[in-house]
Amino acid sequence: MAAGDPGRAPGSSRPAFDPRHALAWLAVFGLAFGYVEAAVVVYLRALRYPQGFAFPIIDMEPRLAAIEVARETATLVMLWAVASLAAPRGWRRFGAFAVAFGFWDLAYYLGLRAAIGWPESLQTWDVLFLIPGIWTGPVWSAAAVAALLVVCGAWILLRPGEPPRPRAPHWAGALAALALLLAAFLWNHTVAWRGGVPESFPAWLWAAGVALGVVTFAHLFR
Repeated sequence: MAAGDPGRAPGSSRPAFDPRHALAWLAVFGLAFGYVEAAVVVYLRALRYPQGFAFPIIDMEPRLAAIEVARETATLVMLWAVASLAAPRGWRRFGAFAVAFGFWDLAYYLGLRAAIGWPESLQTWDVLFLIPGIWTGPVWSAAAVAALLVVCGAWILLRPGEPPRPRAPHWAGALAALALLLAAFLWNHTVAWRGGVPESFPAWLWAAGVALGVVTFAHLFR
């Protein structure tokens, strides 16, 4: 390969990392994978909620519940695998994962809306995830986090130079933000598990988690 070839890393036979190219294909993958997720849920709801999804949650036999949890785990593995192929290790790989995850989640709701007219609004309640418990909340709470993941992940990918190394306060802030968000989304786990109908979402707890996460991110990548 001739010297100065922009498609190769200096002194290496491997192609140089192109953040814009990676970002574009991560968006394509996330949007396509999100539609696949929406299609799967359309089929599940047609079988289990023929009158339309609503709380309380219909009990699922243990074997099917285990399969569903395994499917969600496989989804996370696939998103991380694509991120690993798209970006070098470290922060850029995490940024790639955030972009793919964010687009996947947004495309999921857009796909459901296009296919079955659901959710009716951003205030509509949904079962968001099943690991490590039943995540519930209005659609806006999940969509807002997904949008932030896309923005922050794209910033990491496109930022010039070497990504900064987080220090102890950054790790503490990130873990605290994650804990607050998990607490908010799992707030009604017991209610949903027992076949009840969630009545309130701790928006204050969710907002605290988002705010802490954004502040920590901004301080690290300022």
